[in-house]
Amino acid sequence: MQYLPNLIFLLILILGIGFFTRNVKKLSRNINLGRGDMPSDNKPQRWKNMARIALGQTKMVVRPIAGLLHVIVYLGFIIINIEVLEIIIDGVLGTHRVFAPLGTVYNILIASFEVLALLVILAVIIFWLRRNFIRIKRFIKPEMKGWPKMDANLILYIELVLMVLFLTMNAADYQLQLLDTPHYTKAGLFPVSQFMGSIFDGMSVSTITLIERVAWWMHIVGILAFLNYLYYSKHLHILLAFPNTYYGNLATPGQFANLEAVTKEVRLMMDPKADPYAVPAGDAPPPDKFGASDVMDLTKVQLLNAYTCTECGRCTSVCPANLTGKQLSPRKIMMDTRDRLEEVGRNMDKNKGEFVQDDHQLLNNFIQPEELWACTSCNACVEACPVSIDPLSIIISMRQYLVMEQSAAPSELNVMMGNIENNGAPWPFNQMDRLNWVDEA
Repeated sequence: MQYLPNLIFLLILILGIGFFTRNVKKLSRNINLGRGDMPSDNKPQRWKNMARIALGQTKMVVRPIAGLLHVIVYLGFIIINIEVLEIIIDGVLGTHRVFAPLGTVYNILIASFEVLALLVILAVIIFWLRRNFIRIKRFIKPEMKGWPKMDANLILYIELVLMVLFLTMNAADYQLQLLDTPHYTKAGLFPVSQFMGSIFDGMSVSTITLIERVAWWMHIVGILAFLNYLYYSKHLHILLAFPNTYYGNLATPGQFANLEAVTKEVRLMMDPKADPYAVPAGDAPPPDKFGASDVMDLTKVQLLNAYTCTECGRCTSVCPANLTGKQLSPRKIMMDTRDRLEEVGRNMDKNKGEFVQDDHQLLNNFIQPEELWACTSCNACVEACPVSIDPLSIIISMRQYLVMEQSAAPSELNVMMGNIENNGAPWPFNQMDRLNWVDEA
């Protein structure tokens, strides 16, 4: 019986890590349904971008209030969870504050953890008020109704509870240290939780010990549960922001990637000496499909983008189409892509890893053509994203499918393309008549 708590803790730890590993495998499988390989060019710049954007949060603080609050929560959770290592060791070995021999260093660490925990609690409360009372416009868009809103609030509740449990655990521990309770090593500085001492007035040592143990167990189990909840939540960006910023587009902002097969065809048409029927040696066959109508047609990077979306709405809040009442919301494009990818993943789970054709696809069932054609391709959404997501690339890929596979471009665009083909310009004037306006002036 002496080692029963250690065995229970080890079992919970194994289950928590096991489920997390399973979710990571599903995530990797779904992303790898995309086309092509992950980019590997210019690695020094990619590492620099990851350090600057994901770790340094440079794009987050462009909006100072939300940026500062996010940095507090981000740093708080990263730094405070260093203590999780100590909790795991204590749980497995049956020790208590195993790092206490670090002395002054340990005292400074515990003190900093507590200050950060308090700041995280304050930041989370402000975030909750911003979402539910101040009702900032980007948080009440149509795509944020239902589960997205509940998910955002649920994350805030979980963060709040975890920090309160952390401080309660320390407060009870501190009281037990003052009472010279066996097993509770005198270690650590408690600049925040020491003021919670009045809670324990009149309580027996056994009651305080029970509170400390319950808070300790709930804190570590809560962290493991939250780790596994990430896969189903917008908070997955905690993990994916790093690879997403590393694999982010390094091209000049706004530069489109041409379809290679079309580029070769155009070059052939413009070369008067070329044999239109000749097939260059080693030339790759044309793709079986131009553009994208479903998630399997997108690239791995685009699918990684979808899973990394934080649903913060910064992209939508700067989108000129959305601001003028059009149907397009870049955030919804990313959310729809992720939802369809999850649907495909569930399909594969039911069919032993094989995708069985269903009656759904990304185009029409999730994203409507009206949304795609509302985009001005101004690149504002890409510039605004704090984790280097590129909604524009998905929009362009799906537009390519509409034009090249379904000939479903809007009539205005068809007229323009016809003018370019016939007149060499978007305007409906013969090249010989293009300067007539000079004489009329």
